[in-house]
Amino acid sequence: MENLQLKNEQEQDEFEQSQVIMTPGQLVIKRFFRNKLAGVGLFIIIAMILFCFLGPIFSPYGEYEIFYVNKKTSEEIRMNDPRIREAGITVNIKAPISSSHLLGTDADGRDVLTRIMYGGRISLTVGLVVVFVELLIGVSLGGIAGYYGKKVDMIIMRLVEVFYSIPFIPIMLIISAVMVGYGISPRYKIYVIMFVMGVLYWAGVARMVRGQILSLREMEFMQATEATGIRTSRKIFKHLVPNVMPIIIIIATMDLGGIILTESTLSYLGVGIAFPYASWGNMVTAVNNPLILKSFPNIWLPPGICILLTVLAFNFIGDGLRDAYDPKMKR
Repeated sequence: MENLQLKNEQEQDEFEQSQVIMTPGQLVIKRFFRNKLAGVGLFIIIAMILFCFLGPIFSPYGEYEIFYVNKKTSEEIRMNDPRIREAGITVNIKAPISSSHLLGTDADGRDVLTRIMYGGRISLTVGLVVVFVELLIGVSLGGIAGYYGKKVDMIIMRLVEVFYSIPFIPIMLIISAVMVGYGISPRYKIYVIMFVMGVLYWAGVARMVRGQILSLREMEFMQATEATGIRTSRKIFKHLVPNVMPIIIIIATMDLGGIILTESTLSYLGVGIAFPYASWGNMVTAVNNPLILKSFPNIWLPPGICILLTVLAFNFIGDGLRDAYDPKMKR
């Protein structure tokens, strides 16, 4: 049934292409939007970007602005909420959910909705920067290894294996401890985290690009470039790399979701984005307090949902791009 559906879609593509001249790029876009989940994923990502980068412009509150309730109101909240009263624990209540604070405030009195916007900026930026770094290193080394082969290929592939064997979480714990020991400010810690993640993640990209280029360099168009006598760098980056661009785009899209999830995990463990900066990951760390976990889901649940939707959306987009570039891969 699936093979029949794929055959029908391919026949439809051929018919449409015969009726209207369409470029390969237009065909890819058409196939992409034929995948409904890919369209949903793209919509979610656009919505998240607008929410995180334009939302703070319309928010009346700042990222670090703290809101207090007076003592009388605080006592009323404690007495009227049986969850807090029965727990017998003093909770630092600043401001509850209201028309002024749609998601209330966290334990430090900062507006949760505003923090989610700023936290999304950092989480999305970390994902984009890490993907850029890993692609820059991975595509360059993978292209060189695939083109030259022999000893160059062997050296680069052994380097790839070394990076594959590095335990990521322990390395990040050590780096975080070193930064704390040397008193590096949280602002610069963000840049260090992005750079280290990009450097540790390039190995998979290099291996994939190298495999593609090994098969491409034997094709006729590359033999033609050899005859023209152009520079080696131009052969790699002007003729070989563009031909593996579809797989690079798919890798980047898939990795974005994984990197955001990894950053959230690191922040949850306390070795990622540090106070006072917000990220979706360190906002979820509020669940470490059992009372907040049980009684105040408005503090930790919204950033958790943002992580879930964003990672899921990037995976949908990655699947859509894979099928669009190569319909034969559709399962």
